[in-house]
Amino acid sequence: MSDEARSIADWDADLQLIKTAAVAAGQTALGYFRKSPDVRWKNEGRSPVSEADLAANDVLKTRLLAARPGYGWLSEETDDDLSRISRETVFVVDPIDGTRAFIAGKELWCISVAVVHRGQPVAGVLYAPALDELFEAVAGGRALKNGAAISVRKAKPGETLCLAAAEDTIGKFQAVYRNTVERVPHIPSLAYRLAMVADGRIDGTLVKRNSHDWDLAATDLILAQAGGALVDLDEQPLFYNRSTVIHGVLCAAARPLLPGLIAASRSMEPH
Repeated sequence: MSDEARSIADWDADLQLIKTAAVAAGQTALGYFRKSPDVRWKNEGRSPVSEADLAANDVLKTRLLAARPGYGWLSEETDDDLSRISRETVFVVDPIDGTRAFIAGKELWCISVAVVHRGQPVAGVLYAPALDELFEAVAGGRALKNGAAISVRKAKPGETLCLAAAEDTIGKFQAVYRNTVERVPHIPSLAYRLAMVADGRIDGTLVKRNSHDWDLAATDLILAQAGGALVDLDEQPLFYNRSTVIHGVLCAAARPLLPGLIAASRSMEPH
């Protein structure tokens, strides 16, 4: 079967699969929400992981690999097995994106699940159970939020742009661009921040270096199907399921806004 045919048939079946699994994982995580879950620290004490992250990961891994045993697996909460690189298709999962917010009892966290085929996301789901929001997209289809089509905001020339970025980053922009930008408050989930670009609540966001495949893959597709793009500073799309899953500085916005945002964002690159 050709990839074009699969984008209509098999990928939609995969979308339904990951949507059901993401909702189940989200409901599992909700069982720990605001109930002081056990927390440990990883990455030399820089990153928290709660028992809810691990429980949600177990739900996703069990359900998804049972249904698609031939797919590879990449998750923030599973030790990486590089055999995934030899698989044409792989699940890319963040059981809870926004763990710090989850631990603090804030509602802005989500489950991120993508199917990646030959390096590109072909089905993606973002489920924010505490907000009762579910974003989804499949290659060749529309981006949806709670079943309704979404799209990026089409800013008109001269309009102020709502941008999610660190204050010190925006402070480095040239004045001619900085004066066109209104900074939005910090959004603790990177995946959800990208979804906010997809549904038009904000115009764009900058992603500092060292984001990972699991932060990005699902909402990369959702954003693309909503008329936007997530790219590097050479305006190139991302490639997933490599030996390294870490990315450099990235920009996300409606396509007409990307050149200006990329030019302004070069201040984030080391000199």
